[in-house]
Amino acid sequence: MEGKKTVRAAERALDILLCFTRQPELSLTEIARMTELNKSTVFRLLATLEEKGFLIRNAETEKYRLGFRIWELSAHLSRTDDPAILFLPEMEQLRDQLEETVSLYVRDGLERVRVQAVESLQAIRRVAPVGARMPLAVGAAGKVLASFSSPVVLDRILSDPEWPENVDQKAYLAQLDRIRRQGFATSVEEREAGTSAVAVPVFGQDGNIMAALAVSGPVGRLTLERMEEVVPSVIEAAERMQKMLKT
Repeated sequence: MEGKKTVRAAERALDILLCFTRQPELSLTEIARMTELNKSTVFRLLATLEEKGFLIRNAETEKYRLGFRIWELSAHLSRTDDPAILFLPEMEQLRDQLEETVSLYVRDGLERVRVQAVESLQAIRRVAPVGARMPLAVGAAGKVLASFSSPVVLDRILSDPEWPENVDQKAYLAQLDRIRRQGFATSVEEREAGTSAVAVPVFGQDGNIMAALAVSGPVGRLTLERMEEVVPSVIEAAERMQKMLKT
């Protein structure tokens, strides 16, 4: 019984940490609501996580944020195992070449997660927070991840109860078919007003898609014509990333 309690406490502590993938700062009340735990339980777990350095509490706002121990752990990720670290130099090079924000996305269930981003140095730019979760139904990167997924995964995506009502599934499937043929996807204000993006797949050593490499920027600068111009550069960067996985 004690072992089960210990595992349950660990699961709850991890659920609390995962709350910070949605917001950078959270109060005890907010965390209790998000985890569906009572405040006394959350309070005890927060105290432990704070003591161990995984969380930091702001004395003025009484809100919590991730602590330095999280960054200490991430600093020891293996460069060969973590694409967000392994591909960063290539992403920086692509950003410098195209002068737009470059992001790397992976699929997690029925969502895509931005695991790495290199922002444009231009005054007007696409701000891309790492850790953000977005749907697969809209956006260039989401459509790339969906188009090269297995039929089983695609069925799950299409049957998602949270599928956007304004996205026609027949038109979506036709887009995915076109993306598979041409090897890239584009989007103009599909998920966010004023923003356009182009994305290509990054395949793993097993031949399956492991990530989507995307370039995004303001619609006035990253037009459809401009996206077509940069596609070869984005594909070349993705191919270099694939070669890095084999070394």
